[in-house]
This record gives sequence, C-alpha cells and structure tokens, in this order.
Amino acid sequence: MHHGILSDAGAGCLCGCGDTETTQHLFISCDFYGTLWSQVRAWLGVSGPDSFTVPDHFYQFTHSAGGGRAKCSFMQLVWLISAWIIWNDRNQRLFNNLGSSIDQLLDKVKRCSLWWLKANNAIFVFGFHLWWSSPLACLELTYL
Repeated sequence: MHHGILSDAGAGCLCGCGDTETTQHLFISCDFYGTLWSQVRAWLGVSGPDSFTVPDHFYQFTHSAGGGRAKCSFMQLVWLISAWIIWNDRNQRLFNNLGSSIDQLLDKVKRCSLWWLKANNAIFVFGFHLWWSSPLACLELTYL
C-alpha cells in the first residue's frame, strides 16, 4: 500500500480479523498467524511469552530455549523460516486466494527446517519421524 501496489481496501488483515495489516500485526498479533508461534514453540518443547514488537519477539524466541550458541543459531533459523512461511502464506492469500491452515504452516516449518539442515550438514541422518517429534534431540541440543 505504501508503494502504491495495493489500494487502501487491501490494508486489512487477510485473515478476517478486521485489523489493519502492519508488520507487527501480521507476524505477532494476528489471531491466525500469531498462533503459529505457540505451535512452533510446542514442537520445539520450549516456552516463552510473545512480545509486542518484531525485534523483541525475534530476540525472545531465539533465546527461549536457553543454552549455547548452537541452540540459539537453530532457534534463529526456525524463527526466520516461520516468518518466511507466514509471509508466503499471506502472499498466497492476497494474490492467489489460497491459504494454509496453522497445522499445514507448522508442517512447512518442520519440513523447511529439516531440508535446510540436511542441505547444510551432510552428516545429518535423522528422518521425518524423529524430526517431527523431537528436533532438539536430533541436533543433540536438548541439554546444551
């Protein structure tokens, strides 16, 4: 809208909550997309509050598992993948009138993170089943 690509009518949240779409709303407080974060944390087995700004959310999320540098790097990867998946789903809704459920978006986070790790680590040998249930154990990050 700011760049003249979308009209003012396109300023509302695409998930029907009636709020104006802002970065903070889309990625953090949207009734639909905001629930993805709690689902991702549940999958990872970590807890933590959601903050109200995107930079604070990134910081809190990436440090919510505690531990060392490897765990923080993994949490950054998962946060970035989750944000990318939200953005792509938002664009699918806007431009193609298609969208995914939260369960489908969570599966995409799991799948993309596994693909990323396999592509960047030739010795990563865990399959979908173990990854789906315990990603931190796969990476031996549960006690770091």
